[in-house]
Amino acid sequence: MIRDPRTFSGQSNGRKALTIPASFIVLFVVLAAAIAIRAQVARPNAVPAAAAAGESEPAKVEPLGTGNLNRVTLTSEAVARLGIQTVSVREAQGAGHETVVPYGAVYYDVHGQTWVYTNLQPLVFVRHRVAIDRVDGDRALLSEGPPPGSKVAAVGVAELVGTEFGGLVEQ
Repeated sequence: MIRDPRTFSGQSNGRKALTIPASFIVLFVVLAAAIAIRAQVARPNAVPAAAAAGESEPAKVEPLGTGNLNRVTLTSEAVARLGIQTVSVREAQGAGHETVVPYGAVYYDVHGQTWVYTNLQPLVFVRHRVAIDRVDGDRALLSEGPPPGSKVAAVGVAELVGTEFGGLVEQ
């Protein structure tokens, strides 16, 4: 390929050179710096402020040793921030041995298994497998599950799943 020697010698070959005004370059640099700073600010700290100050973590997840069940222990502040509310499991009226929980308390895992988070001790939650017989409005009638009188999380179930699995999908 033969090149035009005028392009290297400073002579014009008839093409106009692209010129970018200095104000556009300054604007681009300022915008790039602002985006970089915003991305840095939006990133969470590696160490939460409470942990850095020597306080306890808002959640503690401990394996129970049976299957892949874990005990999720929260601080009272974490429960308040997550908005977790519990209700008692009730016996279904005239339905034999069925129990009733709010349908919002039921969690479906990636395999289609159904669970609720029981709250047998204050601030401690453990997943409990349930079998749903049927759903009636906002109530789930269970053929298998925690006994009547047990407390289950009715609000904040998704937050408990995220806390237990750390944002990872259960395998």
